Amino acid sequence: MPRIHCLGGGLVGSFVVKKLVEAGHDVHLFDVEERITKAEFHLGDALSANHVEADLIVNMLPGEVGHIATKSLKDTGQKIVDLSFSEITPNSLSDIKSTILWDVGIAPGLSNMLVAQAVREWGELEEVTIKVGGNPAEPDSEWSYMAPFSPKDVIAEYTRPARIIRNGEKTDVPAMSGLHEIDANGRTMEAFLTDGLRSLLNIPVKNMGEYTVRWPGHIEKYQQCDLTAEDLVDAWMYDPSKDEFTWMEVSLISKGNKRIWTVEDIGMDGDSSMARTTGLVTAYCAITWLDRPQMFGTGVYAPEDLPIEVIDSIIKLLSSEGISISVVNG
Repeated sequence: MPRIHCLGGGLVGSFVVKKLVEAGHDVHLFDVEERITKAEFHLGDALSANHVEADLIVNMLPGEVGHIATKSLKDTGQKIVDLSFSEITPNSLSDIKSTILWDVGIAPGLSNMLVAQAVREWGELEEVTIKVGGNPAEPDSEWSYMAPFSPKDVIAEYTRPARIIRNGEKTDVPAMSGLHEIDANGRTMEAFLTDGLRSLLNIPVKNMGEYTVRWPGHIEKYQQCDLTAEDLVDAWMYDPSKDEFTWMEVSLISKGNKRIWTVEDIGMDGDSSMARTTGLVTAYCAITWLDRPQMFGTGVYAPEDLPIEVIDSIIKLLSSEGISISVVNG
């Protein structure tokens, strides 16, 4: 039975662990906080733990800590799935002896896969627009938001420049720029540019950007507030008693072809929509990689590097798990 080490058991991490256990693997969870789990639990610092016995490691630690973990494992020769969403990405590492698959969530992750499908079918793309967000089902009088993953990583999205492609050239624009109103399946929301393209910046496309989606007024409130990161962590604390949803739209245009993918989930059986839409992709990639150990050689791989049949299977899996995923071709 393959042994999987999972680093970090937060909202998304605990869901991934559950799915890996259900798939029949020997799963070990490492976290500094006590977690209720059916996996073998190890309380303590995941960075200092011994992972030599793992057949595969899933890094779900937040941001900078997650990068430190992946960097420490790059010479071990192991298979590593990196979901840490660190600003410093695994493809910046050198002299790698392990195999690293990174950013396999919903966006980045599934969004990259849908773009990769279009590139393989159509070649160079003219326009790619990704809009995505996890939000409470209804706005409120405060932030109209609660963070489904590390709030400090959310703040990083709001503060670091957004890398986009304009007229075929990579360029940086201020985070939160391009603010505009959108329709998210009947909801009037707002979208603004954030730095979510990452590995997609290397694909052939004329114009491309990723927008984070929030309820109207949320980002203006953030821009005008003088709260510290610690204050915002408390203010954006995830409340599992509140209804919430995750929504993503990926619009693709190339040489007269147009395709729009829409993904939406409202959670199920106590699992949040962001945990499901992100964690199902992560867990499936881990399981598939163990079933197909030669899928990648040594090095660093992005979601768009996955075989097309694996991408197709992920799309089918999401649908079979009750996530709404649809495509319209124009």
